[in-house]
Amino acid sequence: MKTIITRAAALILILTSSIMTEAQNNNIFFTPFDGIDGTPRFTQMNDSLWEPAIDRGIRLAQAEIDAITAQTERPDFDNTIVALENVGQDLNRVLNVFYPLLSANSNDEMMRIAMETSQKLSDYSTSMILNTDLWKRVADVWDRRSEYNLNPEDSMLLKKTYDSFALSGARLQGADREKYRELTAELSQLTTIFGQNVLRELNTYKIYLGADDLAGLPESSVNAAAEAAAAEGRQGEYLFTLDQPVYSAFIKYSDRRDLRERMYRLYNGRNSQGEFSNMDNIKRIAEIRRELSRLLGSGNFAEHTLQRTMAGNPRAVYDLLERLRAAYRPALDAEMAELTEYASRIEGQPVTIMPWDYSYYSNKLKAEKYSFDEEALRPYFELDNVVNGVFGLATRLYGLQFKHNPDIEVYHPDVKAFEVTDADGKFVGVIYTDFFPRASKRPGAWMTGFKDQYITADGVNSRPQVSIVMNFTKPTADTPSLLTPYEVETFLHEFGHALHGLFADTRYASLSGTAVYRDFVELPSQFNENFLTEREFLDGFARHYQTGEPIPQELVDRLIASSRYGAAYACMRQLGFGYLDMAWHTVDGPVEDAVAFERAALEPVRIFDDVDGAMISPQFSHIFSGGYAAGYYSYKWAEVLDADAFAYLKSHGLFDRETADSFRRNILTRGGTEDPAVLYRRFRGQDPGIEALLIRDGIMPEPEPKVARPRVD
Repeated sequence: MKTIITRAAALILILTSSIMTEAQNNNIFFTPFDGIDGTPRFTQMNDSLWEPAIDRGIRLAQAEIDAITAQTERPDFDNTIVALENVGQDLNRVLNVFYPLLSANSNDEMMRIAMETSQKLSDYSTSMILNTDLWKRVADVWDRRSEYNLNPEDSMLLKKTYDSFALSGARLQGADREKYRELTAELSQLTTIFGQNVLRELNTYKIYLGADDLAGLPESSVNAAAEAAAAEGRQGEYLFTLDQPVYSAFIKYSDRRDLRERMYRLYNGRNSQGEFSNMDNIKRIAEIRRELSRLLGSGNFAEHTLQRTMAGNPRAVYDLLERLRAAYRPALDAEMAELTEYASRIEGQPVTIMPWDYSYYSNKLKAEKYSFDEEALRPYFELDNVVNGVFGLATRLYGLQFKHNPDIEVYHPDVKAFEVTDADGKFVGVIYTDFFPRASKRPGAWMTGFKDQYITADGVNSRPQVSIVMNFTKPTADTPSLLTPYEVETFLHEFGHALHGLFADTRYASLSGTAVYRDFVELPSQFNENFLTEREFLDGFARHYQTGEPIPQELVDRLIASSRYGAAYACMRQLGFGYLDMAWHTVDGPVEDAVAFERAALEPVRIFDDVDGAMISPQFSHIFSGGYAAGYYSYKWAEVLDADAFAYLKSHGLFDRETADSFRRNILTRGGTEDPAVLYRRFRGQDPGIEALLIRDGIMPEPEPKVARPRVD
């Protein structure tokens, strides 16, 4: 970066000096972390440190921006774009810890702080975007971009920087600028409230049942419920919550239809009424996003935000959703007809399948057709063995090694930290694993990180610290954590994201790892899921937790044979989320009746009769408090990519190192440094089609093997 004028430098020096004399000058966030491998010192953190550290980070970042705009030299790539990339490192150091912990190990005080600081952070972000002097410098560099002879990564950084201003209000003037400030501040607050409501209401549900209510439930669920009730001082009873593994097992196995319905209505009625209702929030969030998009020159939020995706526009998204709906609907109708006939046969009377019946009857039918029972597989998926198997997948494909280091500090006793090295012993990064539910953790599964990879100005490759967080079945006093195949698949998914972060090898943190187009980010994770049904992968780790015997070939064959069962239902369910998301973000006016709005949005993919009180939207965190607004379709978009990519790998051999290395080199290491379509074509040699996905799901037949023709010289 070029030298800046003395006034700007002096400003930072004076500000830094004053900050360091504050009472909290021993705040660990004020200096780089000095834990092993530069990891955070979680044991030295407490809630009193967050706000002073965030406030200081904002002030320093604002001073750094002032230093950029105070320069007298003409804007160029280094003194403006790279300088802006480096703004806020002190702020990022605290936020990169605060927000992961807010999701994984939160408390009421952290939630309060999140609410208090959301306004400050929104104001800071908005003030940067609406800084006229800063925008002029960025626009000047953009207009003269042909002069700089930039490499692809530098070009992408410039484009991303320019778009972040141009598509976020930098061009607004006068009253429109102030309206933008107001709306973004309100949106930030509402999305925070939405997420907190989801977590808080989930933790209010405690369903106590008696011994007569447990018919059909697996022993693992019964034992866990007994322990949970005993911990609450209610011996002889069984406590069930709405934590994902608890709910999923109950709805799948309970013979009591009345209790399945009760659990379903509780789970799907969350946040639709009462103290933690999100009904008004979802309508207002959608309206704010629409207003912001109109201010910025787009017809709706989807049109606005999709400019920075592979899809590019709503038409392309709806085209994908419609093509998949048309391809899978006949198969879904056949699946549901078969399931209805089966349920009616075993019940001895006509049965109308309701949503609380699907998992129950489909699991039984699956077992009858394929002699397949997920519970029979649990003993072979003991968590420690699965960890070895999933980590071992990266060893076989890419040569990575994982070593647990108990001296690296963690934020909860359930968490473990591993040092990762490559085949040559070179340090790659740190990965934290956090597997079990608790009241302080939100539901679901995700990958996050405490530090992104980047290359410093003096050429040091600063390696990443990533974390995978899940809500698996907890161990009991007598039984270790035993996973279902679905949970193993979830692990593989999040580990795919982790590999994207760990392999990152880019100059700029904002383009590193998973910082890619949203509809490309799921490719590495969903690519990994494919290994679940591969015998060669399972044989490497799936052993009985008591006897040590490898998983019987018969069970592997059943798992593989049953893997396509319900594919049309699963696809249509995912499409439903995509249609609902797009409906909220293509709406052309305020939504008066959210219930009717949701039902209309889901009509193209409706499977069951409507259930009063059951809704998706009030708890749809991905789109209302996460990063997937107008982007939930990206799971299916990436599924097309992952099916195509995995078929390509298998055509060369499941663990072919040359093909795996190409995937690592062209996809996993490059982050967001180039257009993802270019990266994919570089790996695959062509654009993807939906055929591989349809073949994998059994919607399209396998092609006939090609017969090699004699070579003619």
